[in-house]
Order: sequence, then structure tokens, then C-alpha cells
Amino acid sequence: MAWTGYQKFLAVMLVVTGSINSLSTKWADKLQAKGSDGQIRPFEHPFLQATSMFLGEILCLITFKLIQYKTKNTGGHALTNGNQNFNPFILMPAAMFDLIGTSIMYIGLTLTYVSSFQMFRGSIIVFVAVLSMTFLDRRIIRREWIGILNVIIGLVVVGVTDALYQSPGESKGRNSLITGDLLIIVAQVVSACQMVYEEKYVAGLNIPPLQAVGWEGMFGFSVLSSLLVVFYWTPAPPHFGNNARGTVEDAIDGLVQIGNNPLILVATMGTIISIAFFNFAGISVTKEMSATTRMVLDSIRTFVIWMVSLALLWQDFHWQHLIGFAVLIFGMCEYNGVIPRCRRTPEPLGDDAESQVVNTEAERTDADDEHQ
Repeated sequence: MAWTGYQKFLAVMLVVTGSINSLSTKWADKLQAKGSDGQIRPFEHPFLQATSMFLGEILCLITFKLIQYKTKNTGGHALTNGNQNFNPFILMPAAMFDLIGTSIMYIGLTLTYVSSFQMFRGSIIVFVAVLSMTFLDRRIIRREWIGILNVIIGLVVVGVTDALYQSPGESKGRNSLITGDLLIIVAQVVSACQMVYEEKYVAGLNIPPLQAVGWEGMFGFSVLSSLLVVFYWTPAPPHFGNNARGTVEDAIDGLVQIGNNPLILVATMGTIISIAFFNFAGISVTKEMSATTRMVLDSIRTFVIWMVSLALLWQDFHWQHLIGFAVLIFGMCEYNGVIPRCRRTPEPLGDDAESQVVNTEAERTDADDEHQ
């Protein structure tokens, strides 16, 4: 079934704003600023960045309330139409999945290359398929299994390439690289849980997408803000804690760095604004289409991010990445049934066959007359 104009708009919004979000986050990670202890260091504050992401989601709820207020006497607006008789806490599990997945992913981004971050996000197709089969009673057909296999092969090609070709100027160490890649894969498992949960429990309730994203932002921001206090006093394990106190997260150090480097503030604002539109588009795609469609669109944006990263010289070009991308994109298209297939044209009936069909129909008519 062909997509409507609104569905195409949502798809484009999902890819564009999602690309801006990842690029803004990585840009902030590459910037340096003086911290609270007076030392200049890279801006590595994944949990603080996750908090800014939830601020972006809260903007969706504010926008929803403003539109609802302005159109309350005019029959409402398309963005506010939907079910209002629901318990907001039904969105709490989705918010927690979002909190855990995003935080783990941002940690992985600080430990590995941006190419690994982009490509290993494609592994979400595997976990969405398995969880949809388990919790949504979906049957994975042969075409989809072929797509999943190609996605896995593409990810292996990219992972091996990143492990073999490490530029001396940007090498983070093999242990750090492997840890970051594994964290990104774990984050995709959690993100897949969020998508499937939203399709099973949220899509059927007809909740306005802006309102749903906003409530998820409220829950996520409240919980993570409390965790920032705990993380401020929690010593960090190896490969983590690149802040003034050497703890899991030093939010005060991060705010000081933002104040000392306006570019970090610009990158953070880009994260906040883009995530607002990205999550609205994501939950709208889940509601209008399906979780698998959202997963495919979310994976396509990794190609856009990779191209921009190469243009900005954030990473080196390796031809093996092209092979990995090609196999990965083929797998996603195959899984989603995008690749056309040649259908065998029925052979025309000959004179003898046509006579046989006519005789058979005549005999069937005579039998019906006798029965009557």
C-alpha cells in the first residue's frame, strides 16, 4: 500500500532530525573546554546529554498544550486529536527504555568511533524482529530472515573494519573500541523493547503523538535528574569518568564546560531541538505505520550520518565500509519487502485447453440443472 503525503513527511522528518541529533551529540563530544577544576578536557558527559534529550521531549508536551489551548474553541487540531482518557503511567516503561537505551548509547559513542556508532545501530532490526515475533505474535517469513542475515553480515564487515583500521591520531585503544561497540549493541536491544512496547500498548490507545512523547520526556527527565545526583558521588570504572571528579557523571563539570565553550551550547541546543521533532516523528510513524517501518527509517539515517562525518573529516574512508553499508541496506530493504521481484507471467491457454475449460463449464452447468 502506497504511503500518504503525511506518512512521507513523517519519514523525511525522522531521517533528517535523527541525523542532526546524532551529529550534534558527536560534535559536542569532540569539543573541548575548561572544566570545574580548571583543566581543559573533551566534553564527555553522556548522562547530561541524555537529560538534554528528555528536555527536547518535554518541548513536545508544551507544544501540545499550547495547540490544545489555542484550538479548544475551534474543534481542535489534527495534532491534538486522540484519546485523552488514558493513564499517563502507561508511558512510563517506554520512557525507562528510552532512558536506559539512550544513556548506554551515548556512553558507547564516547568510547568508539562515530562509524561504529552509526553502523551498529542497524542491529536494531534483528532485535525488533525477534521481539515482534515473541510479543506481537508476528511470523517472520523467509524474505525477512534473509534480510536479517544480511544485516548481521554487514555489521560484521563494519565491525571488523573498525577493529583492523585504526588511525593513529584517533585510536582509542582496542579495549575501549570493543566496549563501546558492545554497549551500542546492548542499547539497540533496549531501543527495540521501546518500539515494540509502544506498538503493543500505545498505538492502540490512539494517544496524540506529541502528548505521548511529552509524557515520556517528563518521566525520563525526572528519573534521570535524580540519578545525576547519585552518579555525582559514584566512582567511575575504567574507561569512564573523564570529568573533574572521576565519577560516573559530574553534571556540574559539564555545565561549566558548556558555559566556557559556546559551541558546546550550540551542539546541546541542536540535540534538544532535533530530538523533539525526531521523537514526535518516530512515535507518529509507529502509530501510522508500524515499529518495523520506524526501525528501517531509523537505520537509513546512519548512511546520512556517515556521509556527513566523512565530509567533516571526523573519520577516515575505508572501502570495506561501503561493502558493509551495501549489505546492510540490502538487508533492510529485503526485510521490509522494498526490493521488487520478477513474477512469472501465466502461459496463454491453447485451443485444446480452452475447449477443455468450456466443456468443463458446460458439464458443471448440466449437473446444476439436474440437481435442481
